[in-house]
Amino acid sequence: MNEVRRTLSQELGVLIKETQSILHQRMDERLRPLGLSVPQYASLQALHDTPGITGSELARRAFVSRQSMNVLLQGLERRGLVERSSEPGPRRERGTVLTAAGEELLIRAREDVAAVAQLMTDQIAPADLTRLRELLTVCRDALLDLRPRRETTRRSHS
Repeated sequence: MNEVRRTLSQELGVLIKETQSILHQRMDERLRPLGLSVPQYASLQALHDTPGITGSELARRAFVSRQSMNVLLQGLERRGLVERSSEPGPRRERGTVLTAAGEELLIRAREDVAAVAQLMTDQIAPADLTRLRELLTVCRDALLDLRPRRETTRRSHS
């Protein structure tokens, strides 16, 4: 029987995806008692960091579609956690800001999310954590480059 083996790069890709999935699950477990999902938490954090941000940018930061973000914001608005401008801005989008209640909930949620992140990294030495951050940044940035590496390499050798 012909066995298909993964390369080390493929194994790392799977491991990163598994870690992300478990991290998301653990964050969800901690946020659920606060009445928040991970995308809702990410949205509150993004609004805290960039008040008035548009729904499109929020969707990118929370890793959801623009349509899903609109529904998510409506729910947060009904709960009094965010306020949306009545005046449309560029491209007819309304800016959104956190309310005092949203800020308060975010503080509590951030503590829970920090506890999950701490659990994930507790067994890693500080110097290794710094190096891991550097390496993951390199991986992310390589994927942000839309040109496949092989294509770029082939062109440079031509």
